[in-house]
Amino acid sequence: MGRIKEHGNRALRVVFNKYMRTAIVTGGGSGIGQAVGLALCGAGWTVVIAGRKVETLERTRQLAQGSGLIETRVADVTDDASVEQLFDAVVERHGHLALLFNNAGINVPAVPLDQLSTAELRSIIATNLLGSFLCARAAFRVMKAQTPQGGRIINNGSVSAYAPRPNSAPYTASKHGITGLTKSLVLDGRAFNIACGQIDIGNATTDMSARMATGAMQANGTTMVESRIPAELVAEAVVHMANLPLEANIPFVTIMASGMPLYGRG
Repeated sequence: MGRIKEHGNRALRVVFNKYMRTAIVTGGGSGIGQAVGLALCGAGWTVVIAGRKVETLERTRQLAQGSGLIETRVADVTDDASVEQLFDAVVERHGHLALLFNNAGINVPAVPLDQLSTAELRSIIATNLLGSFLCARAAFRVMKAQTPQGGRIINNGSVSAYAPRPNSAPYTASKHGITGLTKSLVLDGRAFNIACGQIDIGNATTDMSARMATGAMQANGTTMVESRIPAELVAEAVVHMANLPLEANIPFVTIMASGMPLYGRG
């Protein structure tokens, strides 16, 4: 009896992996989101990239070289109705959601906190933290209700969550919140076969980290050029996390440029 059950579970996993590998990648039009979307596509996933700008989403889709595995959806992660419409559309089209890569994020100028406007503060918290909450909530709703039940959520965190840079309070606070979200999702998802992990990235080559190439302020007030790694290396790590069977999980992983001065700054 035990062998029959084990065989049945294994067969179910095969069906799940082969036919139900649909992923949503938020912020998929550029940077880490673009790299992850393309890497998942290359690994055989059906990928729905979401973002606010049609033109950037379309460029990412074209980079997939007509594989047909990347679809685009305009969505604003800060708007709950837009998020629900995104997830409803994916389920209606594909019938199942296996993965959410909670990636959409922004930054604000690295200036003293008292020089930031309330609008800038609201913007970064709304995108980085509230947006991740709204997408995780929508993913939970879908993954709990679908058959087979379950799925995986991977949150894009940051090494800044535990080792902040100067003048980075809004970004650091938002990413610290993501760490709390991840830990709670690991616990709350357990009963529903929903696995959650987080990737903390240090100095991947994106527009957001462009200043590292010309000089970034250090904790001692000096400015120095910092090494970076290709975003594709981050994408490979995400694909590895995504391809694990749901009975296995990587709750937290850090990938960073070996030469960046992270250790020693916090």
